[in-house]
Formats: sequence, C-alpha cells, structure tokens
Amino acid sequence: MATFNLRRFSKPEMLRRIDRKHLIAFLEPHAAYFSARGVVLPPVQQEDGLDYNALSHVLLTPDNSTPDDLAEALFYVNEVCTPEGFDSIQDEIAGTDIDVEIGENAAPADLAIQVWMANREIIEKVHAEQSFMSVRSFEYVKTKANPLPDFVLPSAETLAALEADLDEWFSKKRRGKYSKVFVYPKEGCTWFLVRHGRPYAREAVIESGESTSHYFRPEKFDVLAYNPVIGEIRMSAETKGERELYRKKFGLHLFGDEEFFGERSLFDLEPLRQLGEDSLLCGDVEGIEFVKLKELRLYWGGAYKDVEVRRSEDLFASYRDRDRSLPAGGKIVKATFLVKFKGSKNPRSVTLSSGNRAQFKRDGDAEVIERWLGLRGFIVGGGGVSDE
Repeated sequence: MATFNLRRFSKPEMLRRIDRKHLIAFLEPHAAYFSARGVVLPPVQQEDGLDYNALSHVLLTPDNSTPDDLAEALFYVNEVCTPEGFDSIQDEIAGTDIDVEIGENAAPADLAIQVWMANREIIEKVHAEQSFMSVRSFEYVKTKANPLPDFVLPSAETLAALEADLDEWFSKKRRGKYSKVFVYPKEGCTWFLVRHGRPYAREAVIESGESTSHYFRPEKFDVLAYNPVIGEIRMSAETKGERELYRKKFGLHLFGDEEFFGERSLFDLEPLRQLGEDSLLCGDVEGIEFVKLKELRLYWGGAYKDVEVRRSEDLFASYRDRDRSLPAGGKIVKATFLVKFKGSKNPRSVTLSSGNRAQFKRDGDAEVIERWLGLRGFIVGGGGVSDE
C-alpha cells in the first residue's frame, strides 16, 4: 500500500461534511484503537458526542498501533475524494442497489465511505483508474505474428493465472505478493493497470518526543496498453526487469506464447531532416492544432562521444529566420515537440527517442500522437513511442 499520508481525510471541517452515522459506522470496527488513543466513538443513534478535533488529530498522527486495514481504508477513501473520483464512483455504481441506497446529498467523502463499506473493490478500481493520469512514458514492443490473432478480453480465470505468475516474480524480487490486474477497454486500445508493491521502505518519525521508524511497502501502479490493430503493447514500468516480466507474461496469458511480443518497435527521427517543417504537418490528424520542434539531441560520436543539443521555442522557425537548416551530420537520437491539442489551453511536450521509447505529459495523448507519428513516417513499420 502507498505511504499513509492523508491530505483531505484528516481535517475537522472535512470530517463534518460526512454523514455522521456513516462516518461512525466506517470507523466503528476499530473502536478499540480509537479509544486507546483517547477518542470514544459514540453509538450511531446518538446525535452528538463525536470529538471531531480529537479524531482529526488521531488520523493525522498514525503510529505503529494503527490497524493495517484501517490505514488501507483511509488511504483509498482519501485518494478518491476528488471531483474526478466523485464522478467516477457514480459511474461505477450507476444502476446498482448501492446507487439507490445512497442519498442525493452525499458529499465526495461520504459517497466514498458508503461505497467502500458496500463493495471496496469499486473504490480500488476507481483509484486504479485515476492512476492513468500520472503515466507519462512508455516502451513499445510488438509481435511478428502474421496474421494477427483475434484479441478477446481476458477472463477472470486468465487474470488470476496472470496475477499468480506476477506474484511469483514480485515475491522473489522482494516486492511482496498480491498483485492485481485491472482491465479497461477503451477505444483503440485495451489498457491494463498492474498494482503491486515496491521494496520495503523505512521512514524516520517522531513519536512521543522520541525518534523511531515506520516500515511500509509502498504501492506502485504500472500501465500497459495493447493495440489489436498492429499487435503492439506499450508499457510504463519502473525497471527493465518489470518490463521484461510484463512482455513475457502478458504474451503468455493473452496469446499463449511468452515470446509473442518479441520485437522492439522503433522510431526514426530522420524525417525531421528529410522533410524539414513538412514533417510537423498535422492537418490530417483530428485533435491536433499544431506541432513545433522544441529540442533536438544529435549524437556525433567520435573519441569523446560528442552530443549536441539544440533548443528553441520553435527550431524550424528559428532556422528559417536565419536561413539555416538542420545539420546534415550527426544522428538525431531524441526530439522534443510542442503539441497543441484541440481543447487544451497550452501546448504539451512530447519527447521521442530513436529507440522504442516516448514521453508524454498525459497518457491520454498517446493515441493521437501515434496517429501523427505514423502519418509523418516517424514509426518504423507502424510502431509506437517512449520515455527518457
């Protein structure tokens, strides 16, 4: 689980926004813990007696006696108490008995608490989906299979077998067991979110004026997206070992072959030199208003392995004004573009390497950028994008 750090669910004014009976019902399984820390939870039927200030203090100062399941519940409820989380929870419970039972005046935390108590997996799913927003870089691999096999969403049994294989690797690598794979079918791609633990972490804290330590296993989300049209999967994971694990195990459990994703997708930045400004044309790509070249990295090699970086708000415009062009020599190994998406206030940067990595400001930019890259010839054989 991620570090226990409550940003919202620990202020008296925030706690008062939650229906009192739901808040007490949520905390009541741990009444003994709160009592030991000086907070007595009154009966649900009682109209007063809950000390919100004292409760807030306890939530702000967890210690070694804090029950793990309480810390987990507080963490997840806290994380989804956002405007986006509020709407996502309602989308998940729409048409269910849970939706009928919750009143129309429920505040975000009030809604999250009630849904957690009814079905915690809904809150876990919403929290997992919110993690997409922080994904910014991907590595791409594809299959050589021709023709491409049909792709079907994995069954519960398939996911359980996949999670078991992931658990075995994570356990051996001292990251703990109990991974969870969430599946999100979206237009053009199927996204997979893998929740797992990081290696144990130690954090020094002060308790009762004394220095001590808290040990915990941080939570991590890795993201994969499979494109069934070109047989390519893009992966955002922290280590080479994790990416290799996903390459093999997703190939095995989705297509019956650990080497199904056996070829690196490659990006070629030479169109920048060959086509000049025409390589940035985007009128045929819905969703993009303009593209500018912001930065180039050229590798000259030689005895000193020279690298040259050229940077500007608009490199091609700068070259044009000075009657210059991109240098004829040196390998273009990285390029950063400024992309103005329709509906967005400011341009966002996209960094493309000449290997198989790409970096985005938002994960949702990937599909549009990939269409543009393919049309301009930056993708070798129809592949994808990467990170630094």
